[in-house]
Amino acid sequence: MDASPNIKDGGFLNPESVVGDFGVMPGMRIADFGCGAGHIGIITAQKIGKEGKLIALDIMEDKLDSFRARAKALGLENVEVKRANLEVPGNTGITENTQDMVLLINILFQSQKKPEIVREAKRVLKPGGSVVLIEWKKGSGAPSGQAGLGPPDDLRTDTNAMQGILAVEGFKFSRSFNVGQFHYGMIFTK
Repeated sequence: MDASPNIKDGGFLNPESVVGDFGVMPGMRIADFGCGAGHIGIITAQKIGKEGKLIALDIMEDKLDSFRARAKALGLENVEVKRANLEVPGNTGITENTQDMVLLINILFQSQKKPEIVREAKRVLKPGGSVVLIEWKKGSGAPSGQAGLGPPDDLRTDTNAMQGILAVEGFKFSRSFNVGQFHYGMIFTK
């Protein structure tokens, strides 16, 4: 069993601890690409405070509705929730060079257009901004067609290949961080 505070019992992510490992600071402007229902984004919005802003983006309206409801219930006024196809350049509607950080949490495995999503992250990031990436570990899933935790293993990208995708788009690898037996975490700088 992993003794890291980033991991809950059973090897799953501890969102509060993981967000603390990103280097999130009050006042930051952060885009959460593929935000889902907000397991990471809501905590991030709380940490950046009223001076900061979180833009939560997803293509699935039901996930965005859940995110909106959670943000409203918590009184978070620093959150903008919007629908976007991350595979289409500029579809986020975010102005270039305005974000301190982009979160790519369990999103790239879902896309055949990973470079397009990474390019959009680069477009919206300020110079020196960071991409925080968490993905499913290759080798920790079931083969296609079999039940297992997370996506089938053939949809997962190993860490070396993922570093290559970001390097081609001009990102520099900064560091890895522990997110348990099922995921890997990496931070890249523009």
